[in-house]
Amino acid sequence: MFDYKLLAALAAVVEQGGFERAAQLLGLSQSAVSQRIKLLEARVGQPVLVRATPPTPTEVGTRLLNHVQQVRLLERDLQRQVPALEEDGIPERLRIALNADSLATWWAASVAGFCAEQRVLMELVVEDQEVGLKRMRAGEVAACVCAAERPVAGARSLPLGAMRYRALASPAFIERHFPDGVAPHALARVPAIVFGPDDLLQHRYLAALGVEGGFAHHLCPSSEGFVRLTEGGLGWGLVPELQVQEQLARGELRELIADRPIDVPLYWHHWRHGGELLARLTDHLSRAAERWLVPMA
Repeated sequence: MFDYKLLAALAAVVEQGGFERAAQLLGLSQSAVSQRIKLLEARVGQPVLVRATPPTPTEVGTRLLNHVQQVRLLERDLQRQVPALEEDGIPERLRIALNADSLATWWAASVAGFCAEQRVLMELVVEDQEVGLKRMRAGEVAACVCAAERPVAGARSLPLGAMRYRALASPAFIERHFPDGVAPHALARVPAIVFGPDDLLQHRYLAALGVEGGFAHHLCPSSEGFVRLTEGGLGWGLVPELQVQEQLARGELRELIADRPIDVPLYWHHWRHGGELLARLTDHLSRAAERWLVPMA
């Protein structure tokens, strides 16, 4: 059996960013919190924390944190059913993997009201939409938004809609590289902008135009930075339509080839036994996403 006082100490250290704040939250001395972490490590036979600033969980520590989170969600459900068990405390924390483009566009507007109403804190782990499900598979998060439809064992998947991307560049970039119009085969010979090694959107776009093989590109692992580089004329890239509506309206960005968007489907994955709170968030997201995402083909 787990000693949940030890697990609570681990969660407090990670969530509060250090032993001192964790001690204040738990009403213990700093040395007592440290002793609980050492005892937990002795019981699992390996470190649960990397002693850095701030402390970060090891792989096994992350799995324990995910377990603590699921237990808290189940306890929250029980407290709703048995009001005498309710205690005043800090809001519940949900650890969710999310792609950067969703975070930069529709996510905040979709969940702000829910978090305020339900007294929920979110810890967001940013991953590319193509690989976010690995966090679920590793047991590191309670839910995720990603492009994979098939859920991992023990989880459910809900289609939210698709995020529409358009191939854009600045007017100056287009005039410099394509004075006579954009030819698909020429796109591979001018600089592109790619979010990271797992970002294959530009590859998919070129393949749809009949262009295969590698191409020159900048790497920019930031949604906001991606747009800034595109506006600055450093390259062309696939940008969420939601994120640049004003720039398109003002002519600061232009579509390279008219009406050739790429729609990326997004799915909400969550553990089946995540409790009533996750179920409510799932229902909320299924309605909120309709406002921001386009229907899936």
